[in-house]
Amino acid sequence: MARAFSLVPKPVPRVETKYRRITTALPCPQSVPVLEKLHKYELRAMLGQPPVLWDRAEGFQVWDPAGNCWIDWSSGVLIANAGHSHPDVIRAIQEQTEKHVLATYMFPNEARARFCERFAELLPENHRKIFLLSTGSEAVECAIKLCRTHGIKVGGRKKNIIVSYDKAFHGRTLGAQQAGGIPALKEWIVNLDPGFVQVPFPDGYRTPDVSFDFFLKCLAEAGVEGPNVAGVILETYQGGSAAFAPVEYMQKLRQWCDAHKALLVCDEVQAGFGRTGKLWGFEHYGIVPDLTTWGKGITSSLPLAAVAGRADVMDLHPPGSMSSTHTGSPVCAAAALASLEVILRDNLVENARQMGELLHARLQALAAKQPQIGAVAGKGLVAGVACVKPGTQEPDGDFAWDVVEACMEKGLLMFAPVGYGGATIKICPPLVIHQEALLESLDVFEEAFVEVAARLETVAR
Repeated sequence: MARAFSLVPKPVPRVETKYRRITTALPCPQSVPVLEKLHKYELRAMLGQPPVLWDRAEGFQVWDPAGNCWIDWSSGVLIANAGHSHPDVIRAIQEQTEKHVLATYMFPNEARARFCERFAELLPENHRKIFLLSTGSEAVECAIKLCRTHGIKVGGRKKNIIVSYDKAFHGRTLGAQQAGGIPALKEWIVNLDPGFVQVPFPDGYRTPDVSFDFFLKCLAEAGVEGPNVAGVILETYQGGSAAFAPVEYMQKLRQWCDAHKALLVCDEVQAGFGRTGKLWGFEHYGIVPDLTTWGKGITSSLPLAAVAGRADVMDLHPPGSMSSTHTGSPVCAAAALASLEVILRDNLVENARQMGELLHARLQALAAKQPQIGAVAGKGLVAGVACVKPGTQEPDGDFAWDVVEACMEKGLLMFAPVGYGGATIKICPPLVIHQEALLESLDVFEEAFVEVAARLETVAR
C-alpha cells in the first residue's frame, strides 16, 4: 500500500553545512497551511512526495520558506538538467514574454524555429524531423501512432503490434500506460488493447537472461510474429530502476527491427540532454532509433516535450492532421534553446559523466557492505538503488521510504521510492552539481542508509 508523509512538524537534529541547512521541525511550521490547502483541494494521488514546500530553487539546491536548504537529488523529477533557475534560462523566458508572444498554437513563431533547428543539428542524420508537444506522455502517444501508421503502410492492418518491456514506465495516458510494463497501473483500463505486448527487460537483475534469443523466445511464447510488429518501444534506461540493456542486445534489436520493417523507438524522456553522461542516452548503445521521445530535461524548467525521427515516418500524416494546442510554446521553446546551450557551453554532459563515475563507485561500495541493497544501476547522474530484505531479492519498499525520509531530515532531497515494488531509491541531481557537493550528499545518503538499517536491526532483535 502506498504511503504518505506526515504533515505534522517533527523535531529533527539541526544541520548547518556549506550546502545544507535544517533549523526547524519538518515540515517547517509556516509551510503547513499551504500543504494542508493543497491536500484539501488536490487529488489524493498528489500526496506521495516529501513535504518540502519549495520556496526557491537554484543550481542543485532547494529552499523552503523557513530558509531550510537541501541538496537536491531529484532535479524536480529529472527536469533541471542545467540546474534550477539557471540565469540564462530565466533571461530567455523573460525576453520572450517581453515580446508579448506567449502562445501561437500551430501558427509559426521564431522561438520554435530556432530551437527545432538547434536540436536537429545535434541529432543524427535522418533523425531530424521534430514535433514539439507538452508532455512526455503526449510524445509517447504520438510515437505509438506513428508506429502503427507506418506498420499499416508497409505491412497492412495486421502489422499493428507494439512491443514494449515489463517494468517500463512511458507515462500515465491510455496508450502510454498500455505500452508501460507495470500491471497495477493498467487495472483501470479493463479492456486492454491486444496489440500491446510486453517482454522482459534485460536488466541482468530481475531478468537474468539478457540474451537476444530470450527476446525472440518471449515473442514466440506471446504468439507474436515478427512481420506483425509495427514498433518496439523502450526507455533508453528503465525509469524505475535506472537499468540499461546490454549493448549487444540493443544492436541486435536494431537489426531485428530493420529486418522486419518495425520501428525502433527510444524513450529519452528521462535519459536525454546529458543526464547519462552522453548528450543522448541512446548513444551508449551505438545505434540510432527510428523515433525518439523527449521531455523533462528538455527545458530545465517549463513543460515541453518532443518526438524526433526519420522524415519518412514523421511526415506520414498530412498537414493539419497532427497538432497540439501548446505545440512549441514560444516561451517553452526559448527556455529549451537556452537550456541546451548551457548544457553544451558549460560541458555539463562531461560533468555528468565524471560525477557519475564518482556516484556509482560510492554506491557500489555501499552495496558491497549493505545487504539491503540488491542492485545498483544507471550511468552518469542517474542511479537506482534497489532495496531488498536481507538475504532475499524481495523488494523492501518500507526500507527505501525510510531512507528517503531520513535523508530529507538531514538536508538531502529525493522523490519517493519508485521501481519494482516501490523499493528503488532514485538518485538524479542536476547536472551542475560539483564534486564537493556530491561527496557531501553521498556522505549524507550513506549515513541515513546505515542508520535506517541499524534501527530496523534493533527492532528485529
